[in-house]
Amino acid sequence: MTTVVSPLVSVIIPTYGREAVLCSTLKNVLDQTYAAFEVIIVDQTQAHEPATTDYLNSLKTNPQVTLYTVPWASLPAARNYAVERAHGDIILFLDDDVELPPGFLSAHVRNYQTQSDVGAVAGRVFDRMKLSESSSTKQIKTLPPEAMDPGIAWYHIDLVHTVNPQQVLTARGCNMSFRRDVFATHGLRFDERFQGSAVREESDFCLRFRRTGLKIWYDPDANLIHLGEETGGCHDISTRSLKYQLTFYHNHFLMALKNLTPWQLLRLSGRLFDCHVLGNPPCNKSGSPIKIVSRFGFYSLGFLQACWTLITSFATGGRVYSLPVQTMPAATQADTQPEAVIN
Repeated sequence: MTTVVSPLVSVIIPTYGREAVLCSTLKNVLDQTYAAFEVIIVDQTQAHEPATTDYLNSLKTNPQVTLYTVPWASLPAARNYAVERAHGDIILFLDDDVELPPGFLSAHVRNYQTQSDVGAVAGRVFDRMKLSESSSTKQIKTLPPEAMDPGIAWYHIDLVHTVNPQQVLTARGCNMSFRRDVFATHGLRFDERFQGSAVREESDFCLRFRRTGLKIWYDPDANLIHLGEETGGCHDISTRSLKYQLTFYHNHFLMALKNLTPWQLLRLSGRLFDCHVLGNPPCNKSGSPIKIVSRFGFYSLGFLQACWTLITSFATGGRVYSLPVQTMPAATQADTQPEAVIN
């Protein structure tokens, strides 16, 4: 009689400045019906509230949980840091402000067990602030061909209303998983030059992932609710700040300059300008001339800053904060960053 071995899932949760919602997310993970998993938390918070500290301390006796604390704040770096210390056959990334159904992990794992050419799973994401838009009144069965075109895909990929499993171009960073080989054999890592909110860092990673020849498979059953807290998570930046506006465009152009052809770059730049600067649908922003001029300033500065980032950091390989670990993982190798570990 053949024994079926459940693949180990490494659930990676970077966190910054989150308190009760972090504890709630961790409880959701620990309550999963799928048993073969480990949780790796990369905490970039310098001081937690007492209740959060007490809860994290209570996890010391749980062999499935490991907590690392690091002195910097970077979502891509936190992911790299955890990947190089993970033991799972499947690496799954979550944000620290999500709600999971009990069968969430099982839904991710099932795709790898049934499809050998699937190297990544993109889960469905219900944004808390848009739950009313996620009702059955609006459903997409098959994404349009434009959703697989890197030049314009970002305005056609809808991982909220799409109801049928299918191949996709990218995943959302708060709900995505990958086979271990993507990191261990192909050597892919997240680019730590993506700044602030780190928007588009997962898009950059997925575009480079496509070179492996494996598919990114969208599974609506692997769904969660993203709470979308205004502050914290992975960075000390508010979405209303000037820094956020600049890094938003910087990250879009950095992704484009790294991965797109000149024609694709031109089309992405045009759509970015039309939607986010002029405010046309689907962005639907204010058409005030003052605000358009202001957004155009950030758009222009973001492009120049992305060019400067590439010029001045060419030799880093995208590693800015975390130091590479030579093996993945090395159970006996000392970590290369100062940290506190719960386990």
